Amino acid sequence: MIERIIILDGVDPVIFFGTNNSNIQLIKSLFPKLRIIARGNVIKVIGDEQELAGFEEKIRELENYCKELNLLTEESIINIIKGKNDAFAVLQKQDNLIIYGMNGRPILARTENQQKLVEAFDENDLLFAIGPAGSGKTYTAIALAVRALKNKEVRKIILSRPAVEAGEKLGFLPGDMKEKIDPYLQPLYDALEDMIPISKLKEYLENKVIRIAPLAFMRGRTLSDAVIILDEAQNTSIPQIKMFLTRLGMNAKMIVTGDVTQIDLPPSQVSGLIHAMRVLNHIPGIAQIEFNKKDIVRHKLVQRIVEAYEKEKIDKQ
Repeated sequence: MIERIIILDGVDPVIFFGTNNSNIQLIKSLFPKLRIIARGNVIKVIGDEQELAGFEEKIRELENYCKELNLLTEESIINIIKGKNDAFAVLQKQDNLIIYGMNGRPILARTENQQKLVEAFDENDLLFAIGPAGSGKTYTAIALAVRALKNKEVRKIILSRPAVEAGEKLGFLPGDMKEKIDPYLQPLYDALEDMIPISKLKEYLENKVIRIAPLAFMRGRTLSDAVIILDEAQNTSIPQIKMFLTRLGMNAKMIVTGDVTQIDLPPSQVSGLIHAMRVLNHIPGIAQIEFNKKDIVRHKLVQRIVEAYEKEKIDKQ
Protein backbone atom coordinates (compact mmCIF):
# COMPACT_ATOMS: atom_id res chain seq x y z
CA MET A 1 0.00 0.00 0.00
CA ILE A 2 1.30 3.44 -0.88
CA GLU A 3 0.09 6.97 -0.25
CA ARG A 4 -0.30 9.77 -2.77
CA ILE A 5 -1.17 13.44 -2.31
CA ILE A 6 -3.17 15.21 -5.03
CA ILE A 7 -3.47 18.99 -4.89
CA LEU A 8 -6.37 20.59 -6.76
CA ASP A 9 -5.35 23.74 -8.62
CA GLY A 10 -7.66 26.38 -10.01
CA VAL A 11 -10.96 24.91 -8.82
CA ASP A 12 -13.19 25.83 -5.91
CA PRO A 13 -13.08 22.90 -3.44
CA VAL A 14 -16.68 23.64 -2.43
CA ILE A 15 -17.81 23.07 -6.00
CA PHE A 16 -15.49 20.11 -6.57
CA PHE A 17 -16.36 18.24 -3.38
CA GLY A 18 -20.04 19.18 -3.59
CA THR A 19 -22.64 20.26 -1.07
CA ASN A 20 -22.07 18.34 2.18
CA ASN A 21 -19.19 16.56 0.39
CA SER A 22 -21.66 14.74 -1.84
CA ASN A 23 -19.29 14.64 -4.82
CA ILE A 24 -16.34 13.25 -2.90
CA GLN A 25 -18.60 10.64 -1.32
CA LEU A 26 -19.67 9.55 -4.81
CA ILE A 27 -16.04 9.42 -5.95
CA LYS A 28 -15.18 7.27 -2.92
CA SER A 29 -17.98 4.86 -3.79
CA LEU A 30 -16.62 4.53 -7.34
CA PHE A 31 -13.15 3.64 -6.01
CA PRO A 32 -13.97 1.18 -3.20
CA LYS A 33 -10.43 -0.28 -3.06
CA LEU A 34 -8.90 3.08 -2.11
CA ARG A 35 -8.90 5.02 1.13
CA ILE A 36 -9.62 8.65 0.20
CA ILE A 37 -9.33 11.63 2.55
CA ALA A 38 -10.19 15.12 1.26
CA ARG A 39 -9.49 18.37 3.07
CA GLY A 40 -9.27 21.87 1.62
CA ASN A 41 -7.80 21.54 -1.86
CA VAL A 42 -5.85 18.38 -0.95
CA ILE A 43 -6.85 14.77 -1.57
CA LYS A 44 -4.85 12.06 0.20
CA VAL A 45 -5.37 8.58 -1.19
CA ILE A 46 -3.98 5.24 -0.05
CA GLY A 47 -3.96 2.02 -2.08
CA ASP A 48 -1.96 -0.05 -4.54
CA GLU A 49 0.02 1.74 -7.25
CA GLN A 50 -2.10 0.73 -10.23
CA GLU A 51 -5.35 1.81 -8.55
CA LEU A 52 -3.75 5.10 -7.48
CA ALA A 53 -2.57 5.88 -11.03
CA GLY A 54 -6.08 5.35 -12.43
CA PHE A 55 -7.60 7.40 -9.63
CA GLU A 56 -5.29 10.39 -10.19
CA GLU A 57 -5.95 10.33 -13.94
CA LYS A 58 -9.71 10.53 -13.35
CA ILE A 59 -9.36 13.22 -10.66
CA ARG A 60 -7.41 15.37 -13.12
CA GLU A 61 -10.14 14.89 -15.72
CA LEU A 62 -12.74 15.92 -13.15
CA GLU A 63 -10.57 18.88 -12.15
CA ASN A 64 -10.27 20.09 -15.76
CA TYR A 65 -14.02 19.72 -16.26
CA CYS A 66 -14.77 21.63 -13.05
CA LYS A 67 -12.20 24.32 -13.87
CA GLU A 68 -13.75 24.88 -17.28
CA LEU A 69 -17.41 24.95 -16.22
CA ASN A 70 -17.27 26.00 -12.54
CA LEU A 71 -19.60 23.05 -12.07
CA LEU A 72 -19.39 19.36 -11.17
CA THR A 73 -22.51 17.20 -11.14
CA GLU A 74 -23.18 13.61 -10.14
CA GLU A 75 -23.83 12.76 -13.79
CA SER A 76 -20.55 14.25 -15.00
CA ILE A 77 -18.60 12.46 -12.26
CA ILE A 78 -20.04 9.08 -13.21
CA ASN A 79 -19.55 9.70 -16.95
CA ILE A 80 -15.93 10.79 -16.56
CA ILE A 81 -14.94 8.01 -14.18
CA LYS A 82 -16.75 5.40 -16.27
CA GLY A 83 -15.01 6.76 -19.37
CA LYS A 84 -18.08 7.98 -21.25
CA ASN A 85 -17.19 10.65 -23.81
CA ASP A 86 -20.51 12.49 -23.53
CA ALA A 87 -19.33 14.01 -20.23
CA PHE A 88 -17.14 16.37 -22.24
CA ALA A 89 -19.65 17.08 -25.01
CA VAL A 90 -20.67 20.29 -23.22
CA LEU A 91 -17.06 21.50 -23.50
CA GLN A 92 -17.11 21.51 -27.28
CA LYS A 93 -16.39 25.10 -28.22
CA GLN A 94 -19.09 27.21 -29.78
CA ASP A 95 -17.88 29.81 -32.24
CA ASN A 96 -18.97 32.67 -29.98
CA LEU A 97 -18.09 31.11 -26.61
CA ILE A 98 -15.65 33.12 -24.46
CA ILE A 99 -15.69 31.15 -21.19
CA TYR A 100 -18.09 29.30 -18.93
CA GLY A 101 -19.33 31.33 -15.98
CA MET A 102 -20.80 30.14 -12.71
CA ASN A 103 -22.79 26.90 -12.74
CA GLY A 104 -21.63 26.15 -16.27
CA ARG A 105 -23.39 29.13 -17.83
CA PRO A 106 -21.76 29.92 -21.17
CA ILE A 107 -20.61 33.51 -21.55
CA LEU A 108 -20.89 34.30 -25.23
CA ALA A 109 -20.12 37.11 -27.63
CA ARG A 110 -23.80 37.75 -28.22
CA THR A 111 -23.60 40.44 -30.90
CA GLU A 112 -21.48 41.13 -33.96
CA ASN A 113 -19.50 43.88 -32.25
CA GLN A 114 -18.88 41.76 -29.15
CA GLN A 115 -17.46 39.10 -31.49
CA LYS A 116 -15.30 41.76 -33.16
CA LEU A 117 -13.89 42.64 -29.73
CA VAL A 118 -13.07 38.96 -29.09
CA GLU A 119 -11.29 38.65 -32.44
CA ALA A 120 -9.46 41.97 -32.03
CA PHE A 121 -8.20 40.83 -28.61
CA ASP A 122 -6.35 37.94 -30.25
CA GLU A 123 -4.70 40.20 -32.82
CA ASN A 124 -3.92 43.44 -30.94
CA ASP A 125 -2.34 44.51 -27.65
CA LEU A 126 -4.42 47.67 -27.16
CA LEU A 127 -8.16 47.89 -27.80
CA PHE A 128 -10.66 50.71 -27.48
CA ALA A 129 -14.29 49.60 -27.05
CA ILE A 130 -16.81 52.42 -26.96
CA GLY A 131 -20.57 52.30 -26.93
CA PRO A 132 -23.78 52.90 -24.97
CA ALA A 133 -24.75 51.50 -21.59
CA GLY A 134 -25.69 47.82 -21.68
CA SER A 135 -23.86 46.99 -24.91
CA GLY A 136 -21.65 44.46 -23.10
CA LYS A 137 -18.31 46.10 -23.82
CA THR A 138 -17.01 45.94 -20.22
CA TYR A 139 -18.51 42.51 -19.51
CA THR A 140 -16.98 41.06 -22.68
CA ALA A 141 -13.62 42.66 -21.86
CA ILE A 142 -13.59 41.12 -18.36
CA ALA A 143 -14.58 37.73 -19.79
CA LEU A 144 -11.60 37.91 -22.15
CA ALA A 145 -9.31 38.78 -19.23
CA VAL A 146 -10.62 35.88 -17.13
CA ARG A 147 -10.16 33.50 -20.07
CA ALA A 148 -6.55 34.63 -20.50
CA LEU A 149 -5.91 34.08 -16.79
CA LYS A 150 -7.52 30.63 -16.78
CA ASN A 151 -5.48 29.63 -19.84
CA LYS A 152 -2.30 30.86 -18.09
CA GLU A 153 -1.62 33.33 -20.91
CA VAL A 154 -1.14 36.04 -18.26
CA ARG A 155 -0.40 36.02 -14.54
CA LYS A 156 -2.80 38.73 -13.41
CA ILE A 157 -5.77 40.92 -14.25
CA ILE A 158 -5.79 44.62 -13.45
CA LEU A 159 -9.10 46.50 -13.54
CA SER A 160 -9.36 50.23 -13.14
CA ARG A 161 -11.81 53.12 -13.30
CA PRO A 162 -11.43 56.85 -12.87
CA ALA A 163 -13.02 57.95 -9.59
CA VAL A 164 -15.07 60.80 -11.03
CA GLU A 165 -17.88 62.11 -8.86
CA ALA A 166 -21.39 62.10 -10.31
CA GLY A 167 -23.09 64.39 -7.83
CA GLU A 168 -21.10 63.54 -4.69
CA LYS A 169 -17.58 64.53 -3.74
CA LEU A 170 -15.33 61.58 -2.93
CA GLY A 171 -13.92 63.28 0.14
CA PHE A 172 -17.34 63.62 1.73
CA LEU A 173 -18.26 59.96 1.37
CA PRO A 174 -18.03 57.92 4.62
CA GLY A 175 -15.34 55.37 5.42
CA ASP A 176 -11.67 54.79 4.63
CA MET A 177 -10.18 54.99 1.12
CA LYS A 178 -11.27 51.44 0.16
CA GLU A 179 -14.84 52.15 1.28
CA LYS A 180 -14.83 55.42 -0.63
CA ILE A 181 -13.67 53.90 -3.93
CA ASP A 182 -15.49 50.54 -3.84
CA PRO A 183 -18.79 52.01 -5.11
CA TYR A 184 -16.99 53.11 -8.28
CA LEU A 185 -15.58 49.63 -8.79
CA GLN A 186 -18.64 47.54 -7.89
CA PRO A 187 -19.67 46.87 -11.52
CA LEU A 188 -16.29 45.21 -12.04
CA TYR A 189 -16.76 43.02 -8.94
CA ASP A 190 -20.23 42.06 -10.21
CA ALA A 191 -18.86 40.85 -13.55
CA LEU A 192 -16.08 38.85 -11.88
CA GLU A 193 -18.57 37.15 -9.54
CA ASP A 194 -20.43 35.91 -12.63
CA MET A 195 -17.30 34.21 -13.92
CA ILE A 196 -15.19 33.04 -10.96
CA PRO A 197 -16.29 31.06 -7.88
CA ILE A 198 -16.52 33.32 -4.82
CA SER A 199 -13.82 31.54 -2.81
CA LYS A 200 -11.45 31.53 -5.80
CA LEU A 201 -12.16 35.20 -6.50
CA LYS A 202 -11.43 36.05 -2.87
CA GLU A 203 -8.14 34.16 -3.12
CA TYR A 204 -7.23 35.97 -6.34
CA LEU A 205 -8.00 39.35 -4.77
CA GLU A 206 -6.06 38.57 -1.58
CA ASN A 207 -3.04 37.33 -3.57
CA LYS A 208 -3.32 40.28 -5.97
CA VAL A 209 -3.72 38.00 -8.96
CA ILE A 210 -6.74 40.21 -9.68
CA ARG A 211 -6.27 43.85 -8.74
CA ILE A 212 -9.02 46.44 -8.81
CA ALA A 213 -7.97 50.02 -8.23
CA PRO A 214 -8.78 53.61 -9.19
CA LEU A 215 -6.87 55.06 -12.11
CA ALA A 216 -4.71 57.23 -9.85
CA PHE A 217 -3.12 54.07 -8.41
CA MET A 218 -1.62 53.21 -11.83
CA ARG A 219 0.95 56.03 -11.87
CA GLY A 220 4.60 54.96 -11.87
CA ARG A 221 3.93 51.28 -12.58
CA THR A 222 4.83 49.03 -15.50
CA LEU A 223 2.12 46.43 -16.00
CA SER A 224 3.46 43.19 -17.49
CA ASP A 225 2.07 39.64 -17.89
CA ALA A 226 -1.43 41.01 -17.44
CA VAL A 227 -4.70 41.97 -19.03
CA ILE A 228 -5.39 45.56 -18.00
CA ILE A 229 -8.86 47.05 -18.38
CA LEU A 230 -9.72 50.73 -17.98
CA ASP A 231 -13.49 51.15 -17.67
CA GLU A 232 -15.48 54.41 -17.98
CA ALA A 233 -12.50 55.94 -19.77
CA GLN A 234 -14.62 58.81 -21.10
CA ASN A 235 -14.12 60.36 -17.64
CA THR A 236 -10.34 60.53 -17.93
CA SER A 237 -8.40 63.68 -18.74
CA ILE A 238 -5.82 63.67 -21.54
CA PRO A 239 -2.86 63.39 -19.09
CA GLN A 240 -4.61 60.59 -17.16
CA ILE A 241 -5.26 58.36 -20.16
CA LYS A 242 -1.77 59.03 -21.55
CA MET A 243 -0.35 57.99 -18.17
CA PHE A 244 -2.47 54.82 -18.20
CA LEU A 245 -1.66 53.78 -21.77
CA THR A 246 2.07 54.14 -21.17
CA ARG A 247 1.90 51.61 -18.29
CA LEU A 248 1.72 48.78 -20.87
CA GLY A 249 4.47 46.24 -20.26
CA MET A 250 5.71 43.01 -21.82
CA ASN A 251 3.22 40.20 -22.51
CA ALA A 252 0.33 42.49 -21.62
CA LYS A 253 -2.89 43.58 -23.27
CA MET A 254 -5.03 46.63 -22.55
CA ILE A 255 -8.74 47.14 -23.16
CA VAL A 256 -10.11 50.67 -22.74
CA THR A 257 -13.89 50.97 -22.56
CA GLY A 258 -16.20 53.95 -22.34
CA ASP A 259 -19.37 55.71 -23.41
CA VAL A 260 -18.69 59.11 -24.97
CA THR A 261 -22.33 60.11 -24.44
CA GLN A 262 -21.96 59.90 -20.63
CA ILE A 263 -19.04 62.21 -19.82
CA ASP A 264 -19.04 63.46 -16.21
CA LEU A 265 -16.07 65.79 -16.62
CA PRO A 266 -16.46 69.59 -16.33
CA PRO A 267 -17.70 71.06 -19.65
CA SER A 268 -14.38 72.82 -20.18
CA GLN A 269 -12.37 69.57 -19.98
CA VAL A 270 -11.72 67.39 -23.03
CA SER A 271 -12.32 63.65 -22.58
CA GLY A 272 -9.05 61.75 -22.69
CA LEU A 273 -10.82 58.82 -24.37
CA ILE A 274 -12.01 60.90 -27.33
CA HIS A 275 -8.58 62.50 -27.68
CA ALA A 276 -6.70 59.17 -27.46
CA MET A 277 -8.88 57.47 -30.06
CA ARG A 278 -8.21 60.32 -32.47
CA VAL A 279 -4.46 60.50 -31.82
CA LEU A 280 -3.90 56.73 -31.90
CA ASN A 281 -6.11 55.94 -34.87
CA HIS A 282 -4.51 53.67 -37.52
CA ILE A 283 -1.52 52.68 -35.35
CA PRO A 284 -0.70 48.97 -35.90
CA GLY A 285 -1.48 46.83 -32.86
CA ILE A 286 -4.32 49.12 -31.73
CA ALA A 287 -7.94 48.31 -32.56
CA GLN A 288 -11.08 50.39 -32.09
CA ILE A 289 -14.48 48.70 -31.77
CA GLU A 290 -17.56 50.91 -31.75
CA PHE A 291 -20.66 49.40 -30.15
CA ASN A 292 -24.14 50.75 -30.82
CA LYS A 293 -27.72 50.38 -29.62
CA LYS A 294 -28.07 47.08 -31.51
CA ASP A 295 -25.52 45.59 -29.07
CA ILE A 296 -27.55 46.41 -25.97
CA VAL A 297 -28.20 43.14 -24.13
CA ARG A 298 -29.81 44.42 -20.94
CA HIS A 299 -33.54 44.90 -20.40
CA LYS A 300 -35.32 45.83 -23.64
CA LEU A 301 -36.18 49.21 -22.12
CA VAL A 302 -32.48 50.16 -22.02
CA GLN A 303 -32.34 50.18 -25.82
CA ARG A 304 -35.50 52.30 -25.96
CA ILE A 305 -34.05 54.73 -23.42
CA VAL A 306 -30.84 55.10 -25.46
CA GLU A 307 -32.88 55.66 -28.63
CA ALA A 308 -35.02 58.30 -26.90
CA TYR A 309 -31.99 60.27 -25.76
CA GLU A 310 -30.42 60.03 -29.23
CA LYS A 311 -33.63 61.37 -30.76
CA GLU A 312 -33.81 64.20 -28.22
CA LYS A 313 -30.22 65.16 -29.06
CA ILE A 314 -30.98 65.23 -32.80
CA ASP A 315 -34.15 67.28 -32.24
CA LYS A 316 -32.14 69.92 -30.36
CA GLN A 317 -29.63 70.32 -33.18
